[in-house]
Amino acid sequence: MGGFQRVCALSDLREESALGVEVDGQPVCLALAAGQVFAIRDECSHAEVLLSHGEVEDARIECWLHGSQFDLATGEPIGLPATEPVPVYPVQIDGDDVLVDVGPS
Repeated sequence: MGGFQRVCALSDLREESALGVEVDGQPVCLALAAGQVFAIRDECSHAEVLLSHGEVEDARIECWLHGSQFDLATGEPIGLPATEPVPVYPVQIDGDDVLVDVGPS
């Protein structure tokens, strides 16, 4: 399908927390940190578990299984055991709607 799609209401997100959604069959983790919404693939590159079950702090998300952290803006791993980044997706806010585009950039 591609393009920006509504995934939730902005009011569904809480500061320093994550929400798992699906967009075009892709698992997406939405996180609200410092007033900004981030969208990152909802799968740790190390253990293939849901990042949305992890802790959000300082624009990072921590995988609940082994503790790897990822930068929410870039998807880059910040701590071992993960060494590979996870994809990040563009986000738009339209009123109270959160829109995400998981298509190729």
